[in-house]
Amino acid sequence: MAIATAARQDVVKLHTLLQDKPWNMPLKRGEIQSSIVQFDFDDVEEASDHFKPMVRELAYDCGELAIVTYLQARAYNKALVLLPFVVTGNFHHKSIAYNAEKGELTPADLAGRRVGVRTYSQTTGVWVRGILQNEYGVELDRVTWITFDDSHLAEYSDPPNCQRAPEGKKLVDMLLNGEIDAALLGSNMPKDPRLKTLIPDADAAALAWSKKYGATPINHMYVVKQSLCQARPDVVREIYRMLLASRAARPQPAAGSLNMTPSGVEANRRPLELVIDYAFQQKVIPRKFTVDELFDDTTRVLGV
Repeated sequence: MAIATAARQDVVKLHTLLQDKPWNMPLKRGEIQSSIVQFDFDDVEEASDHFKPMVRELAYDCGELAIVTYLQARAYNKALVLLPFVVTGNFHHKSIAYNAEKGELTPADLAGRRVGVRTYSQTTGVWVRGILQNEYGVELDRVTWITFDDSHLAEYSDPPNCQRAPEGKKLVDMLLNGEIDAALLGSNMPKDPRLKTLIPDADAAALAWSKKYGATPINHMYVVKQSLCQARPDVVREIYRMLLASRAARPQPAAGSLNMTPSGVEANRRPLELVIDYAFQQKVIPRKFTVDELFDDTTRVLGV
């Protein structure tokens, strides 16, 4: 974080992580102006590739972060604070697949099976396993989870029913070759006729889940350095205003459609409660947080 020393003494330049999306283009093109905030955006293809330095080195002043990574960062006392702004959200009933050429598979069949996931603490994985456990009765400890990378947080170790995939192996290839029984693929789901979603009628099941809980799953939210909240709460409030303005500048969802990117603490309370519960059940975080713990005095009132 750098404060300009020329004529504009109060302008804060912020090293920022934010992957290109249609909603944030007005912000990135400079169409959303501020007298006190200047963003220095890194040119990134995948924001998730930069989450490790974000939480391990505090390499960014602000930006997007996977919500489960933030929960772990909070557990290990990293100096980051959550803003009540969802960068991306998505349903995950469709995110776990199996190779139908190897035989039919249902959630009830997962005990004793091998399931691949990029990392055990990946946010998509936490949502999927939470749904499998709480909606379909899957005993997660009876599944062997095949992982390909470690957590974004160096302090975290996977539970004992995880195994690391052999060096050089790829998740989709292992699934298609029958080396694993299912895989959490999320947005990387290939268009391959052999692959079917483990949860039947995944889209309908997701909508029913959303209606049951009054929530939509959060993937990434926006975070800022704790030091920025302490030194310049006005800048933090301005960041939030600019994020909202950039989203509002894009075409809005049709009336009555689900809002996958809600803003404000109360609008996000239920999905945050759910992901906290799921992460704790899966031993991804050492204790359950309250939703209000994830914010500070500056960010907790944003959107009120």
